[in-house]
Amino acid sequence: MVLQEILDSLRVITKSTVSEEASLVDEQGKWPENSIKALQKAGLGGLLVSKEFGGQGQGMYALARACEILGEVSASTALCFGMHCVGSAVIGAKPSDYQKEEFLRPIAAGEHLTTLALSEPGTGAHFYFPQTQLLALSEEEFLLNGSKSFVTNGTKADSYVISTLGVDPDASRDEFSCFVLRNNTENLEWGPDWKGLGMRGNSSRTLFLKDIKVPAANLLGDAGDQLWYVFQVVAPYFLTAMAGTYLGIAQAAFNEARQHLVQRSYRHNGSTLSQNTLLQHRLGTLWSKIERTRQLLYHATREGESGEPTAILPILSSKAEVATCSVEVVNEAMTLMGGIAYSQNSRMDVLLRDARAAHVMGPTTDILYTWLGRALLEQPILDS
Repeated sequence: MVLQEILDSLRVITKSTVSEEASLVDEQGKWPENSIKALQKAGLGGLLVSKEFGGQGQGMYALARACEILGEVSASTALCFGMHCVGSAVIGAKPSDYQKEEFLRPIAAGEHLTTLALSEPGTGAHFYFPQTQLLALSEEEFLLNGSKSFVTNGTKADSYVISTLGVDPDASRDEFSCFVLRNNTENLEWGPDWKGLGMRGNSSRTLFLKDIKVPAANLLGDAGDQLWYVFQVVAPYFLTAMAGTYLGIAQAAFNEARQHLVQRSYRHNGSTLSQNTLLQHRLGTLWSKIERTRQLLYHATREGESGEPTAILPILSSKAEVATCSVEVVNEAMTLMGGIAYSQNSRMDVLLRDARAAHVMGPTTDILYTWLGRALLEQPILDS
C-alpha cells in the first residue's frame, strides 16, 4: 500500500474498532486487543518492516501520522501500536537472516506483536543506562539477569526488545547490548498490572529476568551495539510514536472545545458561544499552537528519514514541544468548555489524564531539552 492507502485504512479502523473499544480501554484498563488485531489484519503491523519481508516499508513520517490518527480516539491504543512499530524498527535495523525469518516476516504478516522493554526500576527515565546483566555462557547462549519496568503490551506481546549491559565485564558504560526475547522463554516472571491515572490500556507491567537463557542468535547487531540503536533507531522512532500519540490527544481536545462552542447557546438571548469574540480568539490560538507543533513533528520525521546529520535537533524538540502543547491545549479546552468539561469519566476527563503522561514518560521533557542543548553546544548528549 502507498501511504495514503495506509492512512485511509487506519482511519476506517479507528472510526470503527478503535472507537468502539476506546471507552472500555479507559474504564476497565483493558488492553486494546480488538484494535491491535484489526490493525494487524489490515497489514499495518508491518508498517515499518521492509517490503522485502512483506511489510509496508514506511518510516518515521508514517509512524507519526498513524499514532496521531489513533491517538485522537484512543491514546492507549496508539501507544501500544506505536511501541510495536518501534520494536519492529529496532529488529529490522541490522537483522540477521535468522531474525528476518523468525521475527520480521511474522510481524509483517500480522502474526507477531513485539514491543520495547528498556526502562528499569533503578534508572527511571534514564532508560539508556540499563543495569540488566548479560553473561556469555557459550558462543550459542547468554544468561540474562535483571528487570524491566513499564513494558507496554506486557504479557500480550510475542517478543520484547531488551537492552542490557555489555557482555564484557570490562566494557564501558556505553557498550551495552540489545536483543529480542520471546514471550515463551522459560522462567519469565511478570509483576502485577500497573494502575495508571491515565493511559490505562497499555498493559504496562514489570518483567523480572532471573537466570534467563537466551540464544545468541537473538542478539541484535553486535555485542555493545546498543548505544548505536538508542540514537539511530530507538530514540527517533520512539519519540516520533509518542509525539504522534499526544498530538492526537491535543487535536481531540480541540475538536471537543470547538464542538461545544458551536452547539452551546444561551437561553436568555439565543446566541451561541461561537459568536463570542473572546472565545473565537482563544480557539484560534489553540488551532495555531497545534498546527505549528504538528509541522515541527512532520519536519522532524522528514529530516530523520533523509539522513540529515542535524535531524536529532527537531526530533528531540518535537516530542518535548508536543508534550507541552498537549497538556496546555487540553487544559485550555476544558476552560473554554466550562463546568461540563469537568464531569467525571467524560471525554475531557480521559484526555486530561492521558495528556499529563506526555511529560512523565521517558525521556522526560526536561531530559529532552537538556539533550537538545548539549547537541547545540557540541557536547556529548549523555553525561556521566
